[in-house]
Amino acid sequence: MATKKYLEVVELSDEDLKKELAEAREDYVKLKFDHSVTGLENPLSIRSLRRDIARLNTEIRRREVAAMTEKEIAKRDRLRLRRKLNK
Repeated sequence: MATKKYLEVVELSDEDLKKELAEAREDYVKLKFDHSVTGLENPLSIRSLRRDIARLNTEIRRREVAAMTEKEIAKRDRLRLRRKLNK
């Protein structure tokens, strides 16, 4: 079941995703600084913002993989297999 936040992220364009990611990263740095200096009223907001950043990164990567050619996908799969075998 897709969450409401995920559905909002999927609807954004590539440019909007990158803008949103940059803003979220800036907000995250500010929140962490504020929390270390004075403390936050709701420290769980840091966690939710970190998860939002992860959602944005995931969607950006999903779109990159979807735009790959067959040759690029095959190369990616070989690399992933090699990494898995070397563990």
